[in-house]
Amino acid sequence: MSAAPGDDAAELPLLQIRGLQVHFPVRGSARRSGEVVHAVQDLSFEVRRGETLGLVGESGSGKSTVGNALIRLVRPTAGTILLDGQDVTAARGPALREIRRRIAMVFQDPFASVDPRRPIRDTVAEPLDVHRLTATRAERNRRVTELLDMVGLRSTLADRYPHELSGGQRQRMAIARALAAKPDLVILDEATASLDVSVQAQILNLVSELQAELGLACLFIGHDLAVVEHMSDRIIVLYLGRQMEVGDAAAVFGSPAHPCTRALVAAVPPDEPRAARDAPAAVLSGEVPSPISPPSGCVFRTRCPLAIEQCADAIPPAVSVARDHRAACIRVPAAEPVGSASSG
Repeated sequence: MSAAPGDDAAELPLLQIRGLQVHFPVRGSARRSGEVVHAVQDLSFEVRRGETLGLVGESGSGKSTVGNALIRLVRPTAGTILLDGQDVTAARGPALREIRRRIAMVFQDPFASVDPRRPIRDTVAEPLDVHRLTATRAERNRRVTELLDMVGLRSTLADRYPHELSGGQRQRMAIARALAAKPDLVILDEATASLDVSVQAQILNLVSELQAELGLACLFIGHDLAVVEHMSDRIIVLYLGRQMEVGDAAAVFGSPAHPCTRALVAAVPPDEPRAARDAPAAVLSGEVPSPISPPSGCVFRTRCPLAIEQCADAIPPAVSVARDHRAACIRVPAAEPVGSASSG
């Protein structure tokens, strides 16, 4: 049941992430003592109830790692993840199982995330079985039928196998499975990237309709800026595991403040979103640095056209460029550090 207006729970964000870090040890012949991959570095954000937060960035920026950390598929190295005030990072046993009921995930490749030997009925019903949400087989079957209908699949498909479905049908199946346990938050990790454009549009419309109907919060992870802008209320831009910019979707893509965001927007074909036509050209040179040894100071400085010597001195703080719009760049003009005494 939703909290009544004025209740403390109503004011508390659904999900709060503070200082999240995820490091992976370097393995294989190139391994050196103590070396780690800095996949996510000191990331803080929140997901509000009923909103869609977009997470964008180049390949290797840490987007999927963030999603995996939220449901504890990978263990955070440091930081806290709070779901309605409950510490996800410290949860064990039944507490962790309950968190995984409330946070569901839809992966890019639905075929790779299901057991191909199990029929669709059992795949969709898996959360029902794990969390013991149905008492009888008849109740289980009714719930599976409801879920298939909810995502636009015929109930006659329940006894087929994943390889018998099209790509769009498999993604609908994955969404049905994600919704089975009635989660509060759904993470969509590049959930439409492998689909044809026409099918992609259908799935995006389905997600929007289900979110409005069920009151879901969504974390939408993607690299297609036009899609992420269309789906999201707010946007976070990542680079080498660090937050470059965050704000209202229209503001971030319409008036990008960080050079990294400007480069991403400028790379969008000019006949796509309006922001791509309006943004100044920003051509990046050089390769993305290794996450094993990221640059000092601003991690984007080695490819930034505006970089100066001071960019190497310290990690830049987030500065306010507009209401609910922040960028981590010392070159952002006429901005004040968030939370400073003089900020409004």
